[in-house]
Parts: sequence; C-alpha cells; structure tokens
Amino acid sequence: MREIVLDTETTGFKPEQGDRIVEIGAVELINHMPTGNHYHQYINPERSMPEDAFKVHGLGDEFLSDKPVFKQIAQDFMDFIGDSRLVIHNAAFDMKFLNAELGWINFPLIPMEQALDTLALARKKFPGAQASLDALCRRFGIDNSSRTLHGALLDSEILAEVYLELLGGRQSGLELSSTARNSDGTDVGSDWRPRPRPNPLTPKLTKEEAAAHDAFVKDMGDGALWIKG
Repeated sequence: MREIVLDTETTGFKPEQGDRIVEIGAVELINHMPTGNHYHQYINPERSMPEDAFKVHGLGDEFLSDKPVFKQIAQDFMDFIGDSRLVIHNAAFDMKFLNAELGWINFPLIPMEQALDTLALARKKFPGAQASLDALCRRFGIDNSSRTLHGALLDSEILAEVYLELLGGRQSGLELSSTARNSDGTDVGSDWRPRPRPNPLTPKLTKEEAAAHDAFVKDMGDGALWIKG
C-alpha cells in the first residue's frame, strides 16, 4: 500500500483572498514504512510574503523570487502523488490550498476522500489532549529539535513518524504467522506438540562450576530446595 505524507507552507490562511503555496514536501510510505523517496519544491507565490507568515517558515521574497511558479511544477507534483492516500496533519487546510492552486491552472482537483487527516486521528485516539505536531512528538518521544521553523519536507518526515505511532508503532506492520511450520516451510498441522530433542544439547557448565555449585548447596544444609528435589 502506497501512501504520501504531505505538508505545505503558505503565505497565509485564505487562498480565496490571494494567499498561495510557497513550499510542498512529501515522503513516500509503502506499507506504512518510509522508502526514502520524496518530493520537495519551493514555489514562487507571485506576491509578497506577509511578515507573520515569514516568522513561521522563514521563506522570504528574495529567496522565493527565482523559484518556479505552481503551474510549472504542478504536473510533476501530481505524477508523484498519483492516486495514493495523502496523509496530512489538518488535511482540510492543505487540501484547500492544493485544490485552489490546481483550480487556478485548470488542473483536476484532488478528491477530499483521498486525504487522511492525522489531526482527526490523534483527537479520536487521545480525546481532550493537545494534538499539534509538536505535542504528538512529545507524546511519542520523537525528536523534533531541528524544527525551529516550519518546513514542509521536515514536517512531512516528522509526521510520517507520528503517523506510524498513531497506528500503533512499528510493530503494527508486522505480520506473524500463527501456523507452525517445518524447516521445509510446510505446515506441521494443528495437532503438533513439542517433543524431546533427538540429541541433547551439549552442557556449557564446566566441571569446576558444577563442583562449586555442589559445595554451595551443601553449605545450605539439608533444607535446601536443590537437595529436596
């Protein structure tokens, strides 16, 4: 199963008022495990960066001025995500911006049902508890010390770890067979019972260690459990 853990950075909160995406970061999971394959792109928003947004992610006008506009990267981005499930923290926010950008260039929109919201997942799992990405990192003991500013790729990598913990940790993906098997891989059957070894294992206890143990037990007197046994 392929999933894409995704995050965006923007100029603000309202695309309907002209706010734009300035960064997209995404990491690929196969069967809930990171593959090392990722997508990362800075984007020229074709507008100035508000001071409040700059304080969040540190992406300024000069840095973004030579980056491609969304129309230039849209196809590569859509090819990367395909029809895979999108794992997003507060999915409504990112999906709103992604579909606004896609709509402005007449690209097909991403169905909302393609997204899985880890914020909603966390609130369901831990009712009443803080569910921000930082709070979930503290809960699960995930190191986010490098997250001094928001960054789409870094946040996606951290969210991938959080998502795995929300699913039950790394052991959630293990599939252990309940059927006993012979050395050749064939089933042994439900009536299998353990039998004595045909050749007992060679003792690892030395003669000196055995003699020392016997002396120790003898010093304990006739009431020692080893003597009664």
